[in-house]
Amino acid sequence: MPSDTTRVDVAVIGGGPAGSAAAMRLARGGAKVAVFEAGVRGRDKICGDGLTPRAVAALDELGISLEAAHRIAGLRMIAGRQVRELPWPATDRFPGHGAVWPRRRLDEALISAAEQAGADVQFSSTALPIIDDGRVVGVTVGEGSSTRRVNADLVVVAAGAQGAVARAIGAQRVADEPFGLAIRTYVESPRHADDLIEACLTMRDEHGTPVPGYGWMFPCGDGTVNIGVGALSTMKGFRKLNLNTLLASYRSSVRESWQLGADTERARAWRLPMSVVRRTGPGWAAIGDAAGLVNPMNGEGIDYGLESGILIADEFLANPDGATERYDIAVGDRFDRFLRTGRRFAFLIGHPMILRTGLRMAVGTQSIANITLQVMGNLIDGDTPGLAGRVFGATDRVLGVADPLLRRTRARA
Repeated sequence: MPSDTTRVDVAVIGGGPAGSAAAMRLARGGAKVAVFEAGVRGRDKICGDGLTPRAVAALDELGISLEAAHRIAGLRMIAGRQVRELPWPATDRFPGHGAVWPRRRLDEALISAAEQAGADVQFSSTALPIIDDGRVVGVTVGEGSSTRRVNADLVVVAAGAQGAVARAIGAQRVADEPFGLAIRTYVESPRHADDLIEACLTMRDEHGTPVPGYGWMFPCGDGTVNIGVGALSTMKGFRKLNLNTLLASYRSSVRESWQLGADTERARAWRLPMSVVRRTGPGWAAIGDAAGLVNPMNGEGIDYGLESGILIADEFLANPDGATERYDIAVGDRFDRFLRTGRRFAFLIGHPMILRTGLRMAVGTQSIANITLQVMGNLIDGDTPGLAGRVFGATDRVLGVADPLLRRTRARA
């Protein structure tokens, strides 16, 4: 039994961008909040480090200064011999710029802001949900005789899609849906201050199979670039894919253009969840990666994590009763159609021939390239106006009809 018990309004499991956003928003609104982060202060999170204009808008809403981040003006897309340099579009909702901010520094800025807002942040603290008669009523922290119980009106899960927390509440990844794998490292480069991030959409594995994914170069502005590659699980031969080999091949292709020097640390890989069985339940709500909020087209999820953290906080502050249900509806209205379409599209491009044709189309004309830019920048959701919104609405309807066929004919992993 826990040796002592305390009470808060909201317990947040996980101190990454999503958890920090929820905690600072709640604390600023007067709620008593505790954040339990399993890692030590200053821990790193494997990531591409890119912040879309959508993420910049969310950070602006939270009052987080981006002075320490490297400003990015747009995206350079490469598909075979076709190269397009596209500026981020400024809209009524999002600014015309992004950023690169290595996660060590981004996460520290966010968790510090949560502390300054009044959240009680506890590092090196493993928390697990307490379930009483089907409802999450708090968390236990620690192990053995040092275990503590923290009761809470709401538990916000921001600890990713894998692990004991997700299993306990039934928020695991949907087994039949696509997921991604990625690997990155940091490399010295004189182009570390470039104002464009770069994405190569045409990659092949060591067997010559086209890879549904991309290689990236994200200049950090600190003497290094974040270089990495990612691939979708719908790829033909996915189980045989060697990420280290794929990264080495991609690095070789950009070595001269980026004048790459030495690695500053070893390459590290991670899994990208892109679905969840459920994101809310009695007494709890999942946000960010834990809610499967990752764009299948680019593996990006920081912006969705920030926004979902803000959403659950605002719903709780408005009225704790029914907050998780209202949050689930709000997240669904904003993100579900786009993410569902992305997952279905992932089945489609798992076929090499369709992937090759699709990539030629993605950058073939300026108008389509602009839509591709919005997809890669997470700028499309349930409220997107104009051509991009109409195209994605039509695509969602078509792929919805084709979904059973897409699953039956998926490429062999």
